[in-house]
Amino acid sequence: MGHDHHHHDHDDHSHLSDIELRVRALESILVEKGYVDPAAIDALVETYEVKVGPRNGAKVVAKAWADPAYRAWLRTDATAAIASLGFIGRQGEHMVAVENTPDEHNMVVCTLCSCYPWPVLGLPPVWYKSAPYRSRAVLDPRGVLAEFGVSLSETTRIRVWDSTAEVRYLVIPMRPEGTEEMSEEALADLVTRDSMIGTGLALRPEAL
Repeated sequence: MGHDHHHHDHDDHSHLSDIELRVRALESILVEKGYVDPAAIDALVETYEVKVGPRNGAKVVAKAWADPAYRAWLRTDATAAIASLGFIGRQGEHMVAVENTPDEHNMVVCTLCSCYPWPVLGLPPVWYKSAPYRSRAVLDPRGVLAEFGVSLSETTRIRVWDSTAEVRYLVIPMRPEGTEEMSEEALADLVTRDSMIGTGLALRPEAL
């Protein structure tokens, strides 16, 4: 038998441990490269960063994938479209949604501060506030993406958006192939925090 432990029991633990492993791997790379002080990584903050906050943003993205009218609204007035789902808060005053396409990949940094859309993404990841990420994302976005394991086609243009105190960006990642039949709820599971910052892609359904 051997293989059937992987059948339908996608309980929370197996799902989280997978995310945790990716987070750990990313942290160890960042620590190794000296971007992040390991002492700054706190288990509680991480739980909030990865498991709680981004679920809201994931619902926004899934709805945009599933509902063309909502997607159009998100593109024209992201603040109102996001608030309509109940995700509002001090750090989400003015949201702008930017959409990834085969021709253009969007990535968000904040060069001056740690602006971050709390209502949709929870707490910012530690590396998001680090000076090397902020400066290098602007100078060499392709190189930074490669370190996050994202390699884009040479023909894909990369746009880097600089969040400010007034404007926060939410990246709508490309909808993965093979998801036509999936419910909004199932689609939301494919949306990672990094994919909404633009340092990652949405998961493929087979990765769940």
